[in-house]
Amino acid sequence: MPFLGDAYLPDGLRVYAIGDVHGCLGQLRDLHSAIAADLELFGTAEHRIVHCGDYVDRGPDSAATVEYLIGFACKDPDVVCLYGNHEDELLGFLEDPDHWGRVWLTYGGRQTLTSYGVDLSNMEDNPSGWRRLRDEFEALFPMEHRRFLQGLPRKVQFGDFFFAHAGIRPGRPLHAQETDDLMWIREPFLSSTSDHGAVVVHGHTPVETREVRPNRINIDTGAVFGNELTCVVIEENEIRFLTA
Repeated sequence: MPFLGDAYLPDGLRVYAIGDVHGCLGQLRDLHSAIAADLELFGTAEHRIVHCGDYVDRGPDSAATVEYLIGFACKDPDVVCLYGNHEDELLGFLEDPDHWGRVWLTYGGRQTLTSYGVDLSNMEDNPSGWRRLRDEFEALFPMEHRRFLQGLPRKVQFGDFFFAHAGIRPGRPLHAQETDDLMWIREPFLSSTSDHGAVVVHGHTPVETREVRPNRINIDTGAVFGNELTCVVIEENEIRFLTA
């Protein structure tokens, strides 16, 4: 197993962190099954399952993914679901379709709308068309889903490992990170070699294979683009991976 130097989880804790799902529900179910098998194989230590955001958009099953995660999280108090930029775009579209319409629809919102039963056959790519879609979507979007997404935390930390969807702003203390950076940042975070005060586990920027750096671990391996859905398993200062 790879070692991460002086970065440690608290004694007796194992963390499973999952990258961007984007409506790939089948892979998520398979990865949860792999986690269950791993817990049985290596012992059911105190554990947390952290989903690093972006459950919706681009893939085929956004609505079913949100419904599944609501049930999964409710059944297990050790599950953490973080808030990603695509959740932010979805909720932004509901609040301000004039601002978010073209952006969200371009970057995967069409697939999410379709998964909730919105008819896009006569969609107009203009503010009045976006408002009509918002109204249709709002009528079909379960309040339980809306409350679930609105209540998601932006970050969580266990020991020397800090989990966020996109990353952090280098040079700023972890407790003082801006919400937009936690959801959206790429540079200067991705190229930074700074010690952030913890190893940052993140997704958001798809890579062909997981990236393990001294100061960060990227687990967005582009499941929605036909690649694996990745989970990093962290225990003490050792890491390994599960995939689906």
